[in-house]
Amino acid sequence: MPAPRLVAFDLDDTLAPSKSPLDPQMLETFAALLEVIPVAVISGGNFQQFEQQLVTPLRKRPGLRLDDLHLMPTCGTRYYAWELDWTLQYAEDLTEDEKARALAAVEAQAKAAGYWESETWGAILEDRGSQITFSALGQSAPVDVKKRWDPTGAKKDDLRRLVQAELPDLEVRSGGSTSIDITRKGIDKAYGMQRLAELTGIALSDMLFVGDRLDPEGNDYPVKALGVPTHAVEGWEDTDAFLRELIPTLRKA
Repeated sequence: MPAPRLVAFDLDDTLAPSKSPLDPQMLETFAALLEVIPVAVISGGNFQQFEQQLVTPLRKRPGLRLDDLHLMPTCGTRYYAWELDWTLQYAEDLTEDEKARALAAVEAQAKAAGYWESETWGAILEDRGSQITFSALGQSAPVDVKKRWDPTGAKKDDLRRLVQAELPDLEVRSGGSTSIDITRKGIDKAYGMQRLAELTGIALSDMLFVGDRLDPEGNDYPVKALGVPTHAVEGWEDTDAFLRELIPTLRKA
């Protein structure tokens, strides 16, 4: 494909280990990319998670402009742009009824399937306003423990199918390494990318999306199904290597 005019990323397991700050090497590469092209991050985490993993480390880099960084937490159901500080541009919040039904369904199905764990680190269920998130081991579980819980993704994908069957009017997608995300129907990463195209004036065909869950069960898949050019990775190391090859071509373009 021709050189993209904007590169968008998933966050967990694409730019960083789950719920962890970017590795210093990945941060350097990400900052180098932001110096030559607009960048978007669209992921299941809330804005506070984006701040911890990405924004705070970037703020510590003197002279780095954030005007061309677009933040789309909770799978693109919210969008923040830089206007002297991060400013919320839209939020596609769930209704109170939708939240209640989503929380009840995911808890009941997780318990019935044997996926409700007794030893956890932080909240298992989280109301993020525009998204309900189930994290099997809690929000703060160690990365190595998360990897051991569901190494193939089979548990997550099974739970996603069970919950989706109970909530046909909502969108249920596999998220991070131990999580599933529930949003309003049709309000997913594809929706977020379409809104990003409207707000930036950059066509979807001129964008490139990089993610680790581009399989049909994953929450990155709607972007691929939309027709946006994509690049699949299996971790931040893959992303770093890919960008180190891409950035010189962008500088030439």
